[in-house]
Amino acid sequence: MHEHELSIDQALVERLVAAQFPQWADLPVRHASSAGTDNAMFRLGDAMVVRLPRIDWAADSVEHEQTWLPVIGPLLPVATPVPLGMGEPAHGYPWRWSVYTWLDGVNPTTEDLTEPLVRNIADCLNALHALDVPGGPVNRRGFSFDARDEVTRKSISEMAGMVDTAAVTAVWDAAFALPSCEPPGTWIHADTAPGNLLVRDGRLAGLIDFAGISRGDPAVDLGLAWNLLPARLRPAFREQLDIDEATWLRSRAWSLSQACLQLPYYHETNKPLAAQARYVIGEVLADAAAA
Repeated sequence: MHEHELSIDQALVERLVAAQFPQWADLPVRHASSAGTDNAMFRLGDAMVVRLPRIDWAADSVEHEQTWLPVIGPLLPVATPVPLGMGEPAHGYPWRWSVYTWLDGVNPTTEDLTEPLVRNIADCLNALHALDVPGGPVNRRGFSFDARDEVTRKSISEMAGMVDTAAVTAVWDAAFALPSCEPPGTWIHADTAPGNLLVRDGRLAGLIDFAGISRGDPAVDLGLAWNLLPARLRPAFREQLDIDEATWLRSRAWSLSQACLQLPYYHETNKPLAAQARYVIGEVLADAAAA
């Protein structure tokens, strides 16, 4: 999916675990399917998972996640992974890596969603955004669209023939007139993609991948309104959220920008992700046209 990404296989993970966590050396290691693009996941026995960055830009998140997840995770109304160990570079693998508890559940799909589940997800985000925990790094993606403008417009130009680029540009242009969030914002997860939500028995059971946990614009966390929710359930989600209209519209713009970056980048290397990006763009455009 990425130029220069590492190839990480079961044998490497077995060597790393055996050398650095000998108490777990006899547990079976098997690849775990994941929608993530930055980390490789391997089950370790039945109760743990090994998470290894596969690209350089994800490497710094290991220590960051292990620092803040034990602080923020226990305060949320859903289960979050518990860090059990942090591995060091070895056997040709160049970065730190993590061992976490494994959480059971399935990723939600549009077809599985119900209004109670959607409201449940909104309640979890409300709880995160309301946390009063001092400190925390500030997420540079929040507060202003300016830093995102050049790369977003470049991606829009690369999508010519794939989507209605004039309509995309109009929605992106309109975002710059929205009131901004004042720093430092709230605590945010920063990657509430469907692949990081776990559902069990019709309720949100877990939230994973806290690599981006930080302070920032809560709008960054609301993209699932367009990348997961069907239009019929979007009003219930919006109603349940403790946000103003400007935050809602900023979230729509951030979702559009993210999808614009993903579609041309993953067009050939990750077709399911590219298809999802195209879906998001369509949902955003339909929502903007109906407004």
